[in-house]
Amino acid sequence: MNVAAWLARNSRLLIVLIAIAAVLALFGTSVPIWGGCTAALDRCADVVAIGVFQGMIVALVALGYTLVYGILQLINFANGSVFMLGSVAALLGVEIFGLTSDSPAASVILAFAVILPVTMAITAGLNAGIERVAYRPLRRAPTLATLISAIGMDFILQNVGQIIIGPSPVSLPSLLPNDVILAEPVVIKVSHLFVTGITLPLLLGLMWFVRTTRQGKAMRATAQDREAAGLMGIDVNRTISLTFLLAGALAGGAGVIVALYNGSAWWQYGFSYGLLAFTAAVFGGIGNLLGAAVGGIFLGILISLNAFYVDPRWQEVVVFGILVLVLIFRPTGLFAEKQSERA
Repeated sequence: MNVAAWLARNSRLLIVLIAIAAVLALFGTSVPIWGGCTAALDRCADVVAIGVFQGMIVALVALGYTLVYGILQLINFANGSVFMLGSVAALLGVEIFGLTSDSPAASVILAFAVILPVTMAITAGLNAGIERVAYRPLRRAPTLATLISAIGMDFILQNVGQIIIGPSPVSLPSLLPNDVILAEPVVIKVSHLFVTGITLPLLLGLMWFVRTTRQGKAMRATAQDREAAGLMGIDVNRTISLTFLLAGALAGGAGVIVALYNGSAWWQYGFSYGLLAFTAAVFGGIGNLLGAAVGGIFLGILISLNAFYVDPRWQEVVVFGILVLVLIFRPTGLFAEKQSERA
């Protein structure tokens, strides 16, 4: 990629992002961002590192949005609630295994080795079921009908989450050790390694699957032209179902990671993380896997800086501001590929 050409194409958006950072630094309620970074560079590095770890989780959910949009040109708003149900499943799994803060590390690892794949399988099947029941019958209907169906499924799953765990956040026992692995130049804890060790293989594994496997090539062909893919012998319905399976599995895995990392499950996680993930997908170029991953990490860093140097209550303002500005100045996203005109 030509760096100079990329900067020229995205110069307006970069200026806007710099302006956002300047505004946050000017109106911050505690320590201004740039002053804080200059006065305590090591602390700023810690905050950025935490943002990277949180951004990896956001990237997992964002990949679910971008996968489905690439295939169906549909924003699956229920994806955030599927993620939330993943955190609920983690809570139930912890209760079933009877884990406590004093449980031996071997018991926690064994339980997690069961909870993670089972949750991913359940959320994958749930997401595929949503596609079969709520989206497939409306595939030839106007876009608005499918959009309303997606929002309706999101509301249904939110209420399911409330019925299972109640309206208030539910705490999980502290299962991840708080030991420090590395103190300089940034603080790396066991919980950070846990997040990286799960999210990074999932991110890389998905990209490898889509780019190299036969089913991945079928997914890319279906995303480019469904009718032509069907004429070439690709089972379009099965390929779409596989896409929803993958998106649901990623969302469920991210839900388990968040529940253990944050030590809580809450039905509103679907909205908060879903908003971040959707913004990340749009920022990177919805339909582009690499863009969704980069967008998730970027937003994670931005939210972490905002929470530490400004005020956590500004999070929604920052996220929606980024989303609106990207839609205005670069609606196709930073990494969106040029698509040829169809005859």
